[in-house]
Amino acid sequence: MKKIVTLFLMLLSLTSVAQTDSTKLWKRGGVLALNFTQASFSNWAAGGVNSVSGQTLFNLFANYKKGSTTWDNTLDMAYGLLQQGKSSLIRKTDDKFDFTSKYGRYAFAKVWYYSILFNFKTQFSPGYTYPNDTTQSRISDMLAPGYALLAIGLDYKPNDAFSLFISPFTGRTTIVTAPLLSEVGAFGVKPGETLRNEFGGYLRAQYRKDIMTNVNLATKLELFSNYLDRPQNVDLNWEVLLSMKVNKYLSASINTQMIYDHDITILREDGSSGPALQFREVLGIGFSAKF
Repeated sequence: MKKIVTLFLMLLSLTSVAQTDSTKLWKRGGVLALNFTQASFSNWAAGGVNSVSGQTLFNLFANYKKGSTTWDNTLDMAYGLLQQGKSSLIRKTDDKFDFTSKYGRYAFAKVWYYSILFNFKTQFSPGYTYPNDTTQSRISDMLAPGYALLAIGLDYKPNDAFSLFISPFTGRTTIVTAPLLSEVGAFGVKPGETLRNEFGGYLRAQYRKDIMTNVNLATKLELFSNYLDRPQNVDLNWEVLLSMKVNKYLSASINTQMIYDHDITILREDGSSGPALQFREVLGIGFSAKF
């Protein structure tokens, strides 16, 4: 619980900084969505399972620009739960914490900036190999994994909607604090250790814009190559969030994420294990507030 409180304090700190500066220097906003799904069956010939699910999605940005200085901050959080039938087991359907802060100073050509970027990713609660939810079936947890990345490079920003950050000097640390996962060397750490350090090249492309009335598109592509170990294996993370406003209170959102990481072992449907392309898609309809 203490770790969760710390993560939310980071959000509150970011928001307060944005509010105390001139609105002319800051461009800030975000999307808060609360989505619910419920299905009930009684004497239904075609069959079905009663279920209740909910998902919370929070996407915040606060970008500062004054003269030759820029400072861009984003925070993405999501969490979802599902309960089926008469089972007391509540399963997790979504879990994400992703914070990025990027500071830049003008370099040349009015669109290139010398920049330093920090990114931190983790999750809020344990993940299991359902239908089991025992300690032995735990496959992830808060800070297991966690990813901390620090990069120095050039940032191409032709407008407020798009940026392309390129760094040949990037340090990335994988964190696995859960003892059972550390013991088996999950997420690329050596068995028994909690940290794995990498040094390599990093690319991050980001786009956010209202593509039509009441429709906002936010997408992010990240690529990382570890110079110290199999540099030909490029880690990929591609996320897309499409937010659509139906009216003042109702909205719909589509959130997709694609990951490939050579250091993550996946148990495939055919029973084999190894690196694999991971894909997640969440479609939600519910309450939304855009600010």
